[in-house]
Amino acid sequence: MGRHDTPASEDGTRVGIVMEAIRSRIAGRVLAPGARLPSIRAFAEAMAVSKSTVVEGYDRLAAEGVIQARRGSGFYVAGHAPPFSVADLGPRLERAVDPFWVSRQSLDAGGGVLKPGCGWLPADWLPQDSLRRALRAASRAPAEALADYGTPLGLSPLRQVLARRMALHGIEAAPDRIMLTESGTQALDLVCRFLIEPGDTVLVDDPCYFNFHALLRAHRVRIVGVPYTQNGPDIVAFEQVLTEQRPRLYITNSALHNPTGATLSPVVAHRVLKLADQFGLTIVEDDIFADFEPEPAPRLAAFDGLDRVVQIGSFSKSLSASVRCGYIAAKRDWIERLIDLKIAASFGTGRLAAEMVLSVLKDGSYRKHMDGLRERLGRAMAATSARLTSMGVRPWIEPRGGMFLWCELPEGLDSSMIARQLLAEDIVLAPGNVYSLSQTASRFLRFNVAQSGDPRLFSALGRAMAAGALAGGQTRV
Repeated sequence: MGRHDTPASEDGTRVGIVMEAIRSRIAGRVLAPGARLPSIRAFAEAMAVSKSTVVEGYDRLAAEGVIQARRGSGFYVAGHAPPFSVADLGPRLERAVDPFWVSRQSLDAGGGVLKPGCGWLPADWLPQDSLRRALRAASRAPAEALADYGTPLGLSPLRQVLARRMALHGIEAAPDRIMLTESGTQALDLVCRFLIEPGDTVLVDDPCYFNFHALLRAHRVRIVGVPYTQNGPDIVAFEQVLTEQRPRLYITNSALHNPTGATLSPVVAHRVLKLADQFGLTIVEDDIFADFEPEPAPRLAAFDGLDRVVQIGSFSKSLSASVRCGYIAAKRDWIERLIDLKIAASFGTGRLAAEMVLSVLKDGSYRKHMDGLRERLGRAMAATSARLTSMGVRPWIEPRGGMFLWCELPEGLDSSMIARQLLAEDIVLAPGNVYSLSQTASRFLRFNVAQSGDPRLFSALGRAMAAGALAGGQTRV
């Protein structure tokens, strides 16, 4: 591993980089208590620094009690491992661009806080009447539906409905190739537990949904990014990463990509699958925004037939984040092994949530809700885009649908600085580098158009941009 692959150090020096690399390996359990550290020569070569730099770094860590020197034997990790911290596994980011911090701000926000940076719809945009009917129906269900664990695969009638819905996107998945989960996040977590091990390399889009980064850190893998274009991943870069890094897994959205709103083109999809087959790559396709599309876009799972592609999804964005119900669709022998893993991790699936989702999907109200929601989001998208454009904040593309606008600030402005200023006014934004593994999206912000209708947002954003431009001008002078 070269120096460019190491986390940023606290002091920015080469010695600091060495120390941070060792701390990160200890935090991630790559180096367990009592484990011998790489030799000074080997680590100097791996980090592309001098041996004296490694010696000084090791000496400082020994002085801090992090490692111990054993005469004639080398350096070893001292004591017991510290409590596991996901945040310590990646580069140390300022809080404004730390995905955990952004998530906490959005989830903890009170009623008076504006949340244009959050990833969900306002409660009054969701089908509350349908949910209440589903709750009443659930209250009249047989006792076992209210009290028992669900079956290992999950509620059979719901899996049948999901199979029919997936067929509309060209995906042939029999109900026994679909397993219900507690959420889309749990679905991805189970797939990661099944397919990867600590130290493996996993490929993500740059930018991508920031919780992909957080979850992969928890699995202690090496994350690499590929630039995302308006038609999908940059194919030249994609092939180069596969050639040089040999990732085990690629995680992506195909339709209404988060955060960019882009849609995968058939040409790029075909090339991605050809390369996946060539390099033995498995793809996880997160299809959580499927119902937000005005017309179905290409799906990797459809082209592939669920051979190298695993599809996951949930209803947290379109129906309710409180009714936790997701799914995994994969080849049959993988589903069999995923069932065992699911039983080990959570034993069963919540049957009550599945019954509620099934009730809403079957009574016809969900289709009407989504038809109206797409129209409402379209109006909000146009209004938000026009308002931001008039301020000099330029949408990267005009998405086909969905709730997200990926926007670029004028030159000289930094989105994390803007986010910090608006947070002081009880407005939570999502700065671009939260989504960017390479930290190259400092001028971007993701706006949730459903959460961006309040005039206070644009007033505060205008003030912050003006202050940022003034500060930038003073700096240049």
